[in-house]
Amino acid sequence: MEQEIKFEKALERLEKIVEDLESGNMPLEDALKKYEEGVRLSRDCSKKLEQAQTKIEELTRTLNSALEPESADRENSLRKGGPKKPKKVQPSFEQTDDNLLL
Repeated sequence: MEQEIKFEKALERLEKIVEDLESGNMPLEDALKKYEEGVRLSRDCSKKLEQAQTKIEELTRTLNSALEPESADRENSLRKGGPKKPKKVQPSFEQTDDNLLL
């Protein structure tokens, strides 16, 4: 069973392989083995990036759906002329003995 390598380590190893291949100082068979390893690492890194992107998209959708009712209320309020202001209550001045000034 092949052990899974972390993304950062795979990327670091891939960069080393590219550096070694670009130097041109290795026998053809060694270069082919490194190239094969590089292709495998490249695919692994790409797969991990796709998984990370999918996870971020899922989290974003979850967050947006959790915030949706609040933002929908805010949008409806803005469409109707802004937030509702409390109605002003007019004091009632009924003629009673308590509010008569003598």
